[in-house]
Amino acid sequence: MRGKCLMLQGTASSAGKSTLAAALLRIMAQDGLRAVPFKAQNMALNSFATREGLEMGRAQVLQAQAAFVEPNVNMNPVLLKPTGDRSSQVIVRGRPVGVMSAMEYERYKPALRETIRETYEQLERDADVVVIEGAGSPAEINLKAGDIVNMAMAKTADAPVLLVGDINPGGVFAALYGTVKLLDEEEQRRIKGILINKFRGDVEILKPGLEMIEQLLGIPVLGVIPWTDLDLEDEDSVSQRLTRRAGEGKIRAAVVRLPHISNFTDFALLDKEKDVSLAYTARPSDLREADVILLPGTKNTIEDLIWLKEKGLAAEILRHAREGGLVIGVCGGYQMLGKTVSDPLRVESAVPEEAGLGLLDFDVVFRPGKRTVQAAGTVRCASGLLKEADGLRLQGYEIHSGETRFGAGCVPFLFLNGRDGPDGVCSPEGNVLGSYLHGLFDSGALWRVITNRLRERKGLPPETGETASLQDHREAELNRLADLVRKNLNMEDVYRIVRGEEAACGRWRG
Repeated sequence: MRGKCLMLQGTASSAGKSTLAAALLRIMAQDGLRAVPFKAQNMALNSFATREGLEMGRAQVLQAQAAFVEPNVNMNPVLLKPTGDRSSQVIVRGRPVGVMSAMEYERYKPALRETIRETYEQLERDADVVVIEGAGSPAEINLKAGDIVNMAMAKTADAPVLLVGDINPGGVFAALYGTVKLLDEEEQRRIKGILINKFRGDVEILKPGLEMIEQLLGIPVLGVIPWTDLDLEDEDSVSQRLTRRAGEGKIRAAVVRLPHISNFTDFALLDKEKDVSLAYTARPSDLREADVILLPGTKNTIEDLIWLKEKGLAAEILRHAREGGLVIGVCGGYQMLGKTVSDPLRVESAVPEEAGLGLLDFDVVFRPGKRTVQAAGTVRCASGLLKEADGLRLQGYEIHSGETRFGAGCVPFLFLNGRDGPDGVCSPEGNVLGSYLHGLFDSGALWRVITNRLRERKGLPPETGETASLQDHREAELNRLADLVRKNLNMEDVYRIVRGEEAACGRWRG
């Protein structure tokens, strides 16, 4: 082992690899190391635009922030953004190379091996430690021949591996044993430690099992990480965030859970505002109870727009808007608010055109290419719903296809630096608005203006204290995560493994 890297693999998806990688990166940074994240291939609809205008998965962005380093597309050279059940947009080194079926991508993957090796080596040259994350399980024997992200990546990097098992659903010891035994002998030798994640209860009850799994596999259990309710942005649409109501309050915010929902991290801060509760929903009845309806981004605007109509959600959104209710769209959700969405060249959808909700006076036409840039701008709104936000500076990023052709009925409210026309517009009545800017609410200031207007409608006093930013909230949660993991993981053994040494079994004995 070269002593420059450490890899986390899991017994299954959602075992906690991304979160534990972020924890290790923050701990290593606290310990004075320049640590950087790496994941050869990510599949997620939550993505980010780097300073260079390149696209990467948000999980590695969060990990980079945990390590106090600038997100770099080399940290995630291959990103897959599902466009349907059997196809994905393939993004390599930050730029789309096409939409491929699962079989087409399997045939394409061997060509990516050299790209992955090159990007990894560029990262490694400037780092003390690279924390590499696998994907799913390394024991998917039907996919092993084409592997580029698990044991194949461990071999490329000559990386020692920590295997993460999720105890929460049960069967963790069978999952650990089965994963190891489905690997070949060389791969088994790479696994230098085991982590049990999401444990609830008294670890004393677990100790006999920990000792037995060490005896069966000859691999030390380095730590048992307790379950904790962390509030960090999620990687993809399997997030538990999408299935529960968050926050308590009289102001009810409803995010429409679109089939191809993307970048729902835009709404991560909303339930932190006093008197606000937030839920993701696909039920019309939930929209009837909402004070504000939010339409998020989507990887397939037209197909999700059709779904919106078929499910009766479009009718509820229209009713809500006609009665003066607030509707906000971001990115693809913003595009749905217009009069038409056209895709004549089938850039994103098999459907060439679909009528929009007609709540904003513009048309959207998809063309080849995608805007992926970081952006900043200013709210200009002297009257109406957003008048208290006039002059507010916002910053974030754009990731979208489609050209927007504004009509005379649009009222601009957000102007981005260096652009001739507006980015965000609202209806003449001011209760329907949208923008392409991801991160619209991340400072907390714009959301405070909106919630104060909703408080006013309900006869509640306005909030006047400081708003919490997403960055401040994220930092606090990353530090809390690092403290938890440091207390429950033997970091001396982790550093020993990084140096190419062996950790010993037996710490759970007696």
